[in-house]
This record gives sequence, structure tokens and C-alpha cells, in this order.
Amino acid sequence: MTEVTPEEHKAIVNRLKRAQGQLAAVITAVEAGGDCRAVVTQLSAVSGAIDKAGFAIIAKAMQECMASGETKENAPTVAELEKLFLSLA
Repeated sequence: MTEVTPEEHKAIVNRLKRAQGQLAAVITAVEAGGDCRAVVTQLSAVSGAIDKAGFAIIAKAMQECMASGETKENAPTVAELEKLFLSLA
């Protein structure tokens, strides 16, 4: 992952941990035969949390690429970032 500030890193990790907790709740609900509407609602929340974390990571990479103006050997190209961004859509 590209360089991020400690605050940005913490926010991304917290978002992923929240998704992990939500996924655990989905699994528990499915195993218990929970109401399908509640399961789908929880699953939607998991998906949204993961997508937001992905967007945050990709957005940071895009900011760094544009701000640096230089191409690092292993830096993602604009096309690669676009493809990653669209894969979350």
C-alpha cells in the first residue's frame, strides 16, 4: 500500500475491522437461520464497509501519483488505479 499518515492508516484499519465484525454477525445469523431481510441488510453493510476501505486506499494512491509527478518503478499507473477503482463499483 502507498504511504499513508498514521490517522489515515488507522481509519482504514478501523473500517476493515468494522466490516470483519459485521461479517461475523452475518455468518452467525445465517447459521442460526436468521431472517433473510436482516441477513441481507447486514451483508449490505459489510459490502459497503469493504468498498469504502477500498476506495480510501485507491484514492490515497491516486493522490500520491498526481502529487508526486514522478513515476516510481513500482508505482501503479493511472490505468491500473482506474481499473482497481472500477473493480469496486
